[in-house]
Amino acid sequence: MVDAATRQFAMVAGEPSGDLLAGLLLDGLRARWPAMRAAGIGGPQMLARGFESWWPQEKLAVRGYIEVLRHYAEIAGIRRQLKSRLLRDWADLFIGIDAPDFNLDLEAGLRGRGMKTVHFICPSIWAWRADRIEKIRAAADHVLCIFPFEPALLAEQGVSASYVGHPLANVIPMQPDRLAARAALDLDPAARVVALLPGSRRSEVRYLASRFFQAAALMHRLQPDIRFIAPIIPGLRAEIEEALKASGMAGKVRLLEGQSHAALAACDATLIASGTATLEAALFKRPMVIAYNMNRVSWHLMHRQQLQPWVGLPNILCNDFVVPELLQEAATPQALAAATLQWLAEPAKVEALQHRFTALHAELLRDTPTLCADAIEQVLEG
Repeated sequence: MVDAATRQFAMVAGEPSGDLLAGLLLDGLRARWPAMRAAGIGGPQMLARGFESWWPQEKLAVRGYIEVLRHYAEIAGIRRQLKSRLLRDWADLFIGIDAPDFNLDLEAGLRGRGMKTVHFICPSIWAWRADRIEKIRAAADHVLCIFPFEPALLAEQGVSASYVGHPLANVIPMQPDRLAARAALDLDPAARVVALLPGSRRSEVRYLASRFFQAAALMHRLQPDIRFIAPIIPGLRAEIEEALKASGMAGKVRLLEGQSHAALAACDATLIASGTATLEAALFKRPMVIAYNMNRVSWHLMHRQQLQPWVGLPNILCNDFVVPELLQEAATPQALAAATLQWLAEPAKVEALQHRFTALHAELLRDTPTLCADAIEQVLEG
C-alpha cells in the first residue's frame, strides 16, 4: 500500500448532489489512506470530512445553456485559476465529481500535463449528448459508474470504468421509517403529507417554485387537510419565500432548511424537480410527480440531443414511465396538482410502485466507498 502521508487528492463537486457523492467518496479514501488530504471545490458534506474548499460550491451550481452563458466568464476564470494552482501544488490524483461541463475540460488539461484523473459519475451519454464520449476518453484515466450498464458502454469506446453502485443506495435505508421521520419533523403520523422540492439551484427555483406553490394552493383548496413541507437550500430562502407569498400559501407550506431526506421519508407523495433528488425519492419508495421548466432556448437545445423518451432518473432506470413527467409548458400548476392528487387517491398503484423501487434499490446497493477506493488505488498504482 502507498504511504498514507503522501496522498494528496484534488476534487471538484459543482452542486449539492455532487457534494453528497463526494462525501461518501472521501469516507472511502480516508479509510484507505487515513492521513490523506483533499482540496479543490466542494460543499458542506465534503467540508465536514476535512476537505479544503478554495471557492464556494455555489459558484458552479448553474444549469442550462443560457444560464451558463450568463456566468461563463466567472466560471471559466475559476477553472483557469484552479488548474494553475493544481499544477503548481501537485496532487496525486484529480477527481471530478459530476459537473461534466466544468470538470471534463479541467481533467483533460491536467491529464495532458501528467496528472492522473478520475471522473466520478459517467456523464449521461446513454440519455443525451453521446458526443461527449470523445471528451471523456481524453479527460479520464478511469470512470466510476453509478449504474450497472455503464462500464460496458464505456469499454466499447475504449474508456476504463468500473461499477461502484449508487452511493445514495447506501445512505437511504431499504425500508425508510416514515413514522420516525414524521416524529423528527413534528408531523401528525396520520396526516397526508406532500413534499415540494423545486430544486437546489437558483435557476431551478426561479422557474419551478411558483408553479409548485400554485399547485399546492390548488391542492389545498380541494383538500385542506393535506400538509405541505418544502426542504430548501438556506441560500435560496429569499426566493422561496417570495414565490410562497405570491402563491398565497405563506404559512401553509412549512419550510425546512435542508432535511430533504427527512421530508422524503415522511411524505406520502412528492412534487419534485428533475434531477438526482428524483432518485432519492425512488430510493425512499415514494410516489412522485417529476417536473422541469427552464429557459426556452436552453430547453430547445437540450431536447434536440435527448436520446431517450424519459427525463427522470426513476423512469430511465426502470425503462418505463413509472411516474409522470410534466416538462416545460406541460408543467402547469393545474397539471402538477392533478397528478400529485392522483397518487394520494390510488394506494394500490402506490404499493406496486414501491415494490418496483425496492428492486431498483437492491440493484444499486454496493459498498460504494470501498469500491471507489479500490478503483482509485489501481489508477494510482497503474
